[in-house]
Amino acid sequence: MTTTQNMGGDTTPAVELNISPEKVCFIIVKAREFDVKVDPVEPDPGSNPADDGERAVLEDYADDPTQAELVGAITSLNEDEVVDLITLAWIGRGDYIATEWEEARALAAERHREGSARYLIGIPTLGDFLEEGLAALGHSCEEFEVNRL
Repeated sequence: MTTTQNMGGDTTPAVELNISPEKVCFIIVKAREFDVKVDPVEPDPGSNPADDGERAVLEDYADDPTQAELVGAITSLNEDEVVDLITLAWIGRGDYIATEWEEARALAAERHREGSARYLIGIPTLGDFLEEGLAALGHSCEEFEVNRL
């Protein structure tokens, strides 16, 4: 594995991702939307969304599309992309460091199964971990977030 030097003088491993940073950034946004959901205060509110300040959007109702969007974004990825996503989450969480990319990716590939979307959305603060993993490899969501957040 080669390394590159960033503007701060730090070296980051030169890793060729199988998933585009844009896809990771989209999943980060969806994961953060999902993470802020809370249990509903009132199971069947019946009020007008304009009257309650749209607060219901933060509550986790059964018919809420946020989880479906996140799961859909993950399940639409090919196997190599999912393995990279898991590896980025592990690096962002601190299980591995960026220079251990190959080792972490090999383990993610070994453990990757059909339930990867369920595994990933079960990680609290998944969006933050993915963003940290991208940053460790020298990528940013800054350009992606312009006009989206």
